[in-house]
Amino acid sequence: MSQRAAWIGLGVMGYPMAGHLKSKAQIPVTVYNRTADKAAKWAAQFKDKTAPTPAEAAKDVDFVFACVGNDDDLRQVTIGPEGAFQAMKKGAVFVDHTTASADVARELHAAASAKGVGFIDAPVSGGQAGAENGVLTVMCGGETGDFDKASPLIAHYSRMCRLLGGPGSGQLAKMVNQICIAGLVQGLAEGINFGMKAGLDMDAVVEVISKGAAGSWQMENRHKTMIAGKFDFGFAVDWMRKDLGICLAEAKNNGAVLPVTALIDQFYAEVQKMGGRRWDTSSLIARFQR
Repeated sequence: MSQRAAWIGLGVMGYPMAGHLKSKAQIPVTVYNRTADKAAKWAAQFKDKTAPTPAEAAKDVDFVFACVGNDDDLRQVTIGPEGAFQAMKKGAVFVDHTTASADVARELHAAASAKGVGFIDAPVSGGQAGAENGVLTVMCGGETGDFDKASPLIAHYSRMCRLLGGPGSGQLAKMVNQICIAGLVQGLAEGINFGMKAGLDMDAVVEVISKGAAGSWQMENRHKTMIAGKFDFGFAVDWMRKDLGICLAEAKNNGAVLPVTALIDQFYAEVQKMGGRRWDTSSLIARFQR
Protein backbone atom coordinates (compact mmCIF):
# COMPACT_ATOMS: atom_id res chain seq x y z
CA MET A 1 0.00 0.00 0.00
CA SER A 2 1.38 3.39 -0.98
CA GLN A 3 2.27 5.99 1.60
CA ARG A 4 -0.06 8.85 2.46
CA ALA A 5 0.79 12.25 3.91
CA ALA A 6 -0.78 15.36 5.40
CA TRP A 7 0.54 18.92 5.33
CA ILE A 8 -0.35 21.55 7.93
CA GLY A 9 0.42 25.19 7.15
CA LEU A 10 0.46 26.64 3.63
CA GLY A 11 2.33 29.93 4.03
CA VAL A 12 5.05 31.24 1.73
CA MET A 13 7.20 28.23 2.65
CA GLY A 14 4.67 25.46 3.26
CA TYR A 15 2.63 25.99 0.09
CA PRO A 16 5.47 25.24 -2.38
CA MET A 17 7.03 22.58 -0.12
CA ALA A 18 3.75 20.67 -0.01
CA GLY A 19 3.49 21.11 -3.78
CA HIS A 20 6.90 19.52 -4.34
CA LEU A 21 5.96 16.64 -2.06
CA LYS A 22 2.76 15.99 -3.99
CA SER A 23 4.17 16.38 -7.49
CA LYS A 24 7.50 14.58 -6.97
CA ALA A 25 6.62 11.84 -4.46
CA GLN A 26 3.29 11.28 -6.22
CA ILE A 27 1.49 10.26 -3.05
CA PRO A 28 -1.84 11.50 -1.67
CA VAL A 29 -1.36 14.71 0.38
CA THR A 30 -4.24 16.11 2.43
CA VAL A 31 -3.72 19.75 3.44
CA TYR A 32 -4.93 21.90 6.31
CA ASN A 33 -4.48 25.65 6.58
CA ARG A 34 -5.91 28.08 9.13
CA THR A 35 -7.22 30.15 6.21
CA ALA A 36 -9.36 27.61 4.37
CA ASP A 37 -9.25 29.49 1.05
CA LYS A 38 -5.49 28.91 0.81
CA ALA A 39 -5.99 25.17 1.36
CA ALA A 40 -8.70 25.09 -1.30
CA LYS A 41 -6.43 26.88 -3.76
CA TRP A 42 -3.61 24.40 -3.11
CA ALA A 43 -5.95 21.41 -3.47
CA ALA A 44 -7.27 22.73 -6.78
CA GLN A 45 -3.76 23.36 -8.10
CA PHE A 46 -2.33 20.00 -7.04
CA LYS A 47 -5.49 17.93 -7.41
CA ASP A 48 -5.80 16.64 -3.88
CA LYS A 49 -8.02 17.30 -0.87
CA THR A 50 -8.31 19.51 2.18
CA ALA A 51 -9.29 18.77 5.77
CA PRO A 52 -11.18 21.06 8.19
CA THR A 53 -8.82 20.41 11.13
CA PRO A 54 -5.26 19.16 11.67
CA ALA A 55 -6.68 16.02 13.28
CA GLU A 56 -8.80 15.23 10.22
CA ALA A 57 -5.81 15.78 7.96
CA ALA A 58 -3.62 13.50 10.08
CA LYS A 59 -6.04 10.59 10.27
CA ASP A 60 -4.72 7.35 8.73
CA VAL A 61 -1.64 8.93 7.09
CA ASP A 62 1.97 7.78 7.43
CA PHE A 63 3.53 11.25 7.64
CA VAL A 64 2.31 14.63 8.83
CA PHE A 65 4.37 17.67 7.82
CA ALA A 66 3.93 21.08 9.39
CA CYS A 67 5.24 24.57 8.72
CA VAL A 68 3.51 27.11 10.95
CA GLY A 69 4.42 30.37 12.69
CA ASN A 70 5.73 29.80 16.20
CA ASP A 71 5.67 27.63 19.34
CA ASP A 72 2.04 28.41 20.17
CA ASP A 73 0.84 27.72 16.62
CA LEU A 74 2.75 24.45 16.69
CA ARG A 75 1.20 23.34 19.97
CA GLN A 76 -2.25 24.19 18.63
CA VAL A 77 -1.87 21.99 15.52
CA THR A 78 -0.30 19.06 17.42
CA ILE A 79 -1.56 18.72 21.00
CA GLY A 80 -4.52 21.11 20.74
CA PRO A 81 -8.12 19.81 20.93
CA GLU A 82 -8.22 19.33 17.15
CA GLY A 83 -4.47 18.76 16.79
CA ALA A 84 -2.79 16.11 14.67
CA PHE A 85 -1.62 14.05 17.65
CA GLN A 86 -5.26 13.30 18.50
CA ALA A 87 -5.63 11.28 15.30
CA MET A 88 -2.23 10.03 14.15
CA LYS A 89 -1.84 6.26 13.95
CA LYS A 90 0.95 4.41 15.77
CA GLY A 91 4.18 4.33 13.78
CA ALA A 92 3.38 7.50 11.83
CA VAL A 93 5.94 10.32 11.84
CA PHE A 94 5.35 14.05 12.40
CA VAL A 95 7.92 16.28 10.65
CA ASP A 96 7.95 19.85 11.89
CA HIS A 97 9.49 22.47 9.59
CA THR A 98 8.55 25.41 11.82
CA THR A 99 11.39 27.48 13.23
CA ALA A 100 10.59 27.16 16.93
CA SER A 101 12.31 26.67 20.26
CA ALA A 102 14.28 23.58 21.18
CA ASP A 103 12.08 23.32 24.28
CA VAL A 104 8.87 22.90 22.29
CA ALA A 105 10.60 20.34 20.04
CA ARG A 106 11.52 18.24 23.08
CA GLU A 107 8.04 18.69 24.57
CA LEU A 108 6.30 17.54 21.40
CA HIS A 109 8.74 14.67 20.87
CA ALA A 110 7.77 13.40 24.32
CA ALA A 111 4.05 13.87 23.62
CA ALA A 112 4.35 12.05 20.29
CA SER A 113 6.36 9.21 21.80
CA ALA A 114 3.66 8.67 24.43
CA LYS A 115 1.23 8.02 21.56
CA GLY A 116 3.59 5.75 19.64
CA VAL A 117 4.24 8.45 17.03
CA GLY A 118 7.60 9.71 15.74
CA PHE A 119 8.57 13.38 15.84
CA ILE A 120 11.34 15.13 13.91
CA ASP A 121 12.14 18.81 14.42
CA ALA A 122 13.28 19.90 10.97
CA PRO A 123 13.58 23.68 10.52
CA VAL A 124 14.71 24.86 7.10
CA SER A 125 16.99 27.46 5.56
CA GLY A 126 16.86 28.83 2.04
CA GLY A 127 13.91 31.19 2.20
CA GLN A 128 10.95 31.49 -0.13
CA ALA A 129 13.11 31.00 -3.22
CA GLY A 130 14.58 27.81 -1.75
CA ALA A 131 11.11 26.50 -1.01
CA GLU A 132 9.79 27.34 -4.47
CA ASN A 133 12.81 25.78 -6.18
CA GLY A 134 12.89 22.72 -3.90
CA VAL A 135 16.46 23.32 -2.71
CA LEU A 136 16.09 23.93 1.02
CA THR A 137 18.59 22.97 3.70
CA VAL A 138 16.91 20.94 6.45
CA MET A 139 18.37 20.58 9.94
CA CYS A 140 16.88 17.67 11.88
CA GLY A 141 16.64 16.45 15.44
CA GLY A 142 15.03 13.23 16.67
CA GLU A 143 15.34 9.47 16.49
CA THR A 144 17.36 7.80 13.72
CA GLY A 145 14.55 5.43 12.76
CA ASP A 146 12.03 8.24 12.32
CA PHE A 147 14.52 10.31 10.32
CA ASP A 148 15.29 7.35 8.04
CA LYS A 149 11.58 6.98 7.30
CA ALA A 150 11.00 10.67 6.61
CA SER A 151 14.18 11.75 4.82
CA PRO A 152 13.29 10.26 1.39
CA LEU A 153 10.18 12.47 1.34
CA ILE A 154 12.00 15.56 2.65
CA ALA A 155 14.45 15.06 -0.23
CA HIS A 156 11.74 16.13 -2.66
CA TYR A 157 12.09 19.78 -1.58
CA SER A 158 15.64 19.92 -0.20
CA ARG A 159 19.23 19.68 -1.38
CA MET A 160 20.66 18.96 2.10
CA CYS A 161 18.94 17.12 4.93
CA ARG A 162 20.83 15.79 7.93
CA LEU A 163 20.07 14.39 11.37
CA LEU A 164 22.17 16.42 13.82
CA GLY A 165 21.25 14.77 17.14
CA GLY A 166 18.34 14.03 19.44
CA PRO A 167 15.11 16.01 19.88
CA GLY A 168 15.67 19.76 19.63
CA SER A 169 18.96 19.46 17.72
CA GLY A 170 17.41 20.67 14.48
CA GLN A 171 16.10 23.80 16.18
CA LEU A 172 19.47 24.45 17.83
CA ALA A 173 21.20 24.14 14.45
CA LYS A 174 18.72 26.63 12.95
CA MET A 175 19.66 29.04 15.75
CA VAL A 176 23.32 28.73 14.70
CA ASN A 177 22.19 29.46 11.13
CA GLN A 178 20.32 32.63 12.12
CA ILE A 179 23.15 33.87 14.36
CA CYS A 180 25.58 33.54 11.44
CA ILE A 181 23.22 35.24 8.98
CA ALA A 182 22.60 38.22 11.30
CA GLY A 183 26.29 39.06 11.48
CA LEU A 184 26.77 38.58 7.73
CA VAL A 185 23.92 40.90 6.78
CA GLN A 186 25.09 43.64 9.12
CA GLY A 187 28.65 43.39 7.79
CA LEU A 188 27.35 43.57 4.23
CA ALA A 189 25.14 46.56 5.07
CA GLU A 190 28.05 48.42 6.66
CA GLY A 191 30.40 47.58 3.79
CA ILE A 192 28.00 48.66 1.05
CA ASN A 193 27.11 51.86 2.89
CA PHE A 194 30.81 52.66 3.44
CA GLY A 195 31.59 52.09 -0.24
CA MET A 196 28.69 54.25 -1.39
CA LYS A 197 29.77 57.07 0.96
CA ALA A 198 33.28 56.76 -0.48
CA GLY A 199 31.92 57.22 -4.00
CA LEU A 200 32.73 53.72 -5.24
CA ASP A 201 30.79 51.81 -7.89
CA MET A 202 29.51 49.19 -5.49
CA ASP A 203 28.29 46.79 -8.16
CA ALA A 204 31.85 46.68 -9.48
CA VAL A 205 33.34 46.42 -6.00
CA VAL A 206 31.08 43.52 -5.05
CA GLU A 207 31.83 41.74 -8.32
CA VAL A 208 35.49 41.75 -7.29
CA ILE A 209 35.29 41.05 -3.55
CA SER A 210 32.58 38.38 -3.88
CA LYS A 211 35.20 36.16 -5.51
CA GLY A 212 37.42 36.42 -2.43
CA ALA A 213 37.14 35.77 1.29
CA ALA A 214 34.28 38.27 1.75
CA GLY A 215 31.97 36.34 -0.56
CA SER A 216 28.71 34.87 0.78
CA TRP A 217 25.21 33.89 -0.31
CA GLN A 218 23.96 37.17 1.14
CA MET A 219 26.46 39.19 -0.91
CA GLU A 220 25.73 37.30 -4.10
CA ASN A 221 21.94 37.45 -3.80
CA ARG A 222 21.22 40.69 -1.96
CA HIS A 223 23.88 43.29 -2.83
CA LYS A 224 22.02 44.74 -5.83
CA THR A 225 18.74 45.18 -3.98
CA MET A 226 20.53 46.61 -0.94
CA ILE A 227 22.28 49.19 -3.14
CA ALA A 228 18.89 50.03 -4.70
CA GLY A 229 17.16 50.24 -1.31
CA LYS A 230 14.57 47.59 -2.25
CA PHE A 231 13.60 45.04 0.38
CA ASP A 232 10.79 42.86 -0.96
CA PHE A 233 12.81 39.72 -1.55
CA GLY A 234 12.25 37.13 1.13
CA PHE A 235 12.42 36.49 4.84
CA ALA A 236 10.71 39.30 6.77
CA VAL A 237 12.21 41.34 9.60
CA ASP A 238 9.33 40.32 11.92
CA TRP A 239 10.26 36.66 11.44
CA MET A 240 13.96 37.33 11.89
CA ARG A 241 13.27 39.08 15.20
CA LYS A 242 11.22 36.07 16.30
CA ASP A 243 14.13 33.78 15.43
CA LEU A 244 16.78 35.96 17.09
CA GLY A 245 14.60 36.10 20.20
CA ILE A 246 14.68 32.30 20.30
CA CYS A 247 18.48 32.37 19.91
CA LEU A 248 18.95 34.90 22.71
CA ALA A 249 16.64 32.97 25.05
CA GLU A 250 18.48 29.71 24.37
CA ALA A 251 21.83 31.45 24.97
CA LYS A 252 20.67 32.34 28.48
CA ASN A 253 20.03 28.63 29.06
CA ASN A 254 23.34 27.32 27.72
CA GLY A 255 25.67 30.14 28.75
CA ALA A 256 26.64 31.20 25.22
CA VAL A 257 27.49 34.87 24.74
CA LEU A 258 25.87 36.56 21.73
CA PRO A 259 26.87 40.24 21.79
CA VAL A 260 26.67 40.79 18.02
CA THR A 261 23.35 38.94 17.74
CA ALA A 262 21.84 41.00 20.57
CA LEU A 263 23.00 44.24 18.93
CA ILE A 264 21.66 43.31 15.50
CA ASP A 265 18.34 42.28 17.04
CA GLN A 266 18.06 45.88 18.27
CA PHE A 267 18.99 47.18 14.81
CA TYR A 268 16.11 45.12 13.41
CA ALA A 269 13.85 46.69 16.05
CA GLU A 270 14.82 50.07 14.60
CA VAL A 271 13.92 48.83 11.11
CA GLN A 272 10.52 47.76 12.43
CA LYS A 273 9.94 51.27 13.80
CA MET A 274 10.83 52.67 10.36
CA GLY A 275 7.88 50.69 8.94
CA GLY A 276 9.97 47.76 7.79
CA ARG A 277 8.26 44.87 9.60
CA ARG A 278 7.64 43.06 6.30
CA TRP A 279 10.86 44.15 4.57
CA ASP A 280 13.38 41.39 4.03
CA THR A 281 16.35 40.98 6.35
CA SER A 282 18.76 42.86 4.07
CA SER A 283 16.92 46.04 5.11
CA LEU A 284 19.51 46.58 7.85
CA ILE A 285 21.13 48.95 5.34
CA ALA A 286 18.02 51.17 5.50
CA ARG A 287 19.18 52.38 8.92
CA PHE A 288 22.07 54.17 7.16
CA GLN A 289 19.89 55.62 4.42
CA ARG A 290 17.45 57.60 6.56
